[in-house]
Amino acid sequence: MVQVSLGCAMHSPWQMVTGGVTAPQGFQASGVAVGLKPSGKPDLALLVAPEPAVCAGSFTTSVVRAACVDLCAERLAAKGGVARAVLINSGQANACTGDRGLIDSQRATQALADLLGLDAEGVLICSTGVIGVPIPMPTLLAGLDPLVETMSAQAGAAAANAILTTDLVDKQVALEANLGERKVRIGGMAKGSGMIHPDMATMLGFFSCDAGVEPSLWNAMVSRAVQRSFNAITVDGDTSTNDTVLAFAAGAPLDSAHHAALEQGLIEAMQHLAKAIARDGEGATCLIEVQVEGAPDAPAARRVARTIAGSSLVKTAVHGRDPNWGRIVAAAGRSGVAFDPDAVALWIGPHQLMQSGQPLSFDREAASAVLRQETVVIRIHLGAGPGQGCAWGCDLSDQYVRINADYTT
Repeated sequence: MVQVSLGCAMHSPWQMVTGGVTAPQGFQASGVAVGLKPSGKPDLALLVAPEPAVCAGSFTTSVVRAACVDLCAERLAAKGGVARAVLINSGQANACTGDRGLIDSQRATQALADLLGLDAEGVLICSTGVIGVPIPMPTLLAGLDPLVETMSAQAGAAAANAILTTDLVDKQVALEANLGERKVRIGGMAKGSGMIHPDMATMLGFFSCDAGVEPSLWNAMVSRAVQRSFNAITVDGDTSTNDTVLAFAAGAPLDSAHHAALEQGLIEAMQHLAKAIARDGEGATCLIEVQVEGAPDAPAARRVARTIAGSSLVKTAVHGRDPNWGRIVAAAGRSGVAFDPDAVALWIGPHQLMQSGQPLSFDREAASAVLRQETVVIRIHLGAGPGQGCAWGCDLSDQYVRINADYTT
């Protein structure tokens, strides 16, 4: 399980606990190997929420998207943000497979709904793997019985392992806070390592919460949290066909006085997993955190941060431990955000490299040593604006090329 600091976060009532996506009360999961992957590794997962549950989703912005993405979006819209379960298969993206993609997704969710005694419209599906490869349906359907039979409140880790593709590690999170007179938990799991870029990427994220929230409010919370987490990471600049975040909430209604704290917990959980994805970027050796201050507003700050984190020249400089700060300010300059170059200040770790738009003398060896750390922090101040924001990425190595050059062979 990846552990990374929350970073860029305010003082928080939320504390880490164990249990992953099944830490919240009433949620169950499972993960099994059914033969969808030739490796024999776990490849089919399930998350089931208690009744009544609401669900909010965020999906890829690509116009080329898998049928399962459209099916999830359509069912959530039709049901007013209500859903009870999600089935996840790993090994085949089931994208660009024509009419078969939708038919197979519908067959799979109907079969699972029958086993769980649910309405098929309340069952969602996500797929991940190679684009253009359909799901081997006899294999998937045969795996549903053992998937349901092993479902439990202790199987969060099994589910998190079953959704992986090129990931090197599983990605889980569970947070707990006392909100008023009650204890509330948020859990999550995610997968992602390559084809990662803002506006959703090749990643899947699933979240659970044991507080009841009205559907439209929950949807707004999830949307804002995604903007500050999964839409603030980049590995390689590519957006995929299957990106999905689904967040379930089910439990006694939470007093409105605690809604802000609940949203903060959701942001923290999503940022934890977003950074875990960036750190696990294909071929990566470190996490890059870009902090931007003094921007016109928060969205502008996040845009500058994402541009810097996504720059191939910045990423390769970090990999080479080269404090070539000109690449950082050049990336900021092409972000599309207006700022005064004469107001820029820049730091790599504790080392200040620019002040008022002018270069400063600095210890290059010491700055290079910062770039060898597990987490590399780049901070840039743009001016007197109130906007602050963060983005996360990773360095770019020759291993990334090797992994993706051989992906289907």
